[in-house]
Amino acid sequence: MTTFTPSTAVEVLETIRWAVAEEAPLEILGHGSKRGIGQPVRTEHALDLSKLTGITLYEPEELVLSARAGTPLAEIEAELVKNHQEFAFEPMDYGPLLGGEAGRGTLGGLLSANLAGPRRIKAGAARDHVLGIHAVSGRGETFKSGGRVVKNVTGYDLSKGLAGSWGTLAVTTDVTFKVLPTAETETSFILTGLDDAQASAAMAEAMGSSAEVSGAAHLPEGVAGRFVDGGLSGGARTVLRVEGFGPSVAYRIDLLARLLKPFGVSETLDEAMSRRLWRDIRDCRPFADGSAAPVWRVSMTPSEGHRLIDSFRRAAGANAFYDWQGGLIWLRMEADPEAEILRKLIAHFGGGHATLVRAPLALRAATPVFQPQAPALAALSARLKEQFDPKGLLNPGRMAFA
Repeated sequence: MTTFTPSTAVEVLETIRWAVAEEAPLEILGHGSKRGIGQPVRTEHALDLSKLTGITLYEPEELVLSARAGTPLAEIEAELVKNHQEFAFEPMDYGPLLGGEAGRGTLGGLLSANLAGPRRIKAGAARDHVLGIHAVSGRGETFKSGGRVVKNVTGYDLSKGLAGSWGTLAVTTDVTFKVLPTAETETSFILTGLDDAQASAAMAEAMGSSAEVSGAAHLPEGVAGRFVDGGLSGGARTVLRVEGFGPSVAYRIDLLARLLKPFGVSETLDEAMSRRLWRDIRDCRPFADGSAAPVWRVSMTPSEGHRLIDSFRRAAGANAFYDWQGGLIWLRMEADPEAEILRKLIAHFGGGHATLVRAPLALRAATPVFQPQAPALAALSARLKEQFDPKGLLNPGRMAFA
């Protein structure tokens, strides 16, 4: 395999133009921290962006940051911390779950995978915070979209359009994101011993209140003890995060205590322990066990999540926990993925998406990793691919199952 390692946007353009002329497909990657997600890429050449690095603009007072696509998130977040700022959408780090190192993800990969964490229920995902991009299409043409400010525009917002495309439409070289101040403090309110249905009801009650909850997760008994190095052992936990100024957080935690008193025993976690817990939830730490056991990421209506899992467990062995008020389910399988059963149940319970985020190579090759699209949406996706990458040179086969 030939690996190209450009260090400038011009070199990226030259590499893709070579690929177009030679009709040579390219695997697009940064540090490869999410390389194991998707179908195996069918190519003999790789475009490695790990040398295309550096923060090119950071104006804390304007809440805007620009960097080259290969810049490690760890480097960017370290700079943001100095100014008490962050990516409000709390991007997940897939590294440990996929058997790699933590902190290896890049800014371009963040956008390509449309990353988000527990705060998505309040702040959205990467596509909701990207302001602008510079990129090279599979035609070997440079283009840019957006800028440095949030504004209303007409026409297509290509910055958001590339979010979640997994490098199959274009190669991003520079990205600009909105950043926000970090909360002064946070506390987690915890209910103990609820079953999945009770937890769903409690989370719905909390999210419908004025407590401004920024994280809502349920950790069933089988997985709760694997968070924060065993610090939550002793039964299921339903966790609600409240962030902001100290007095406001205290008031809202008290509000939750009164509102959720009928659900039973409760406790709170201090700021340090709360931050550790939500990082573990964000990065799916209980299933980052060094194995290749299949792991699914299921997104669906929060009120239906526990019903899906109850039905699925009758057909297949699995362990699970819930984020996004139950709208995001992490499933660790004890055997093969049972993709057909899982997706039929998702459709039965109102629809959603299931992505196989971890599995052995042979299993990924034999399974539709991403949720199959409805015919109309698949036709639209094909037209987009034709416009951006007509020869199918960028990450060929990664999102398609044949």
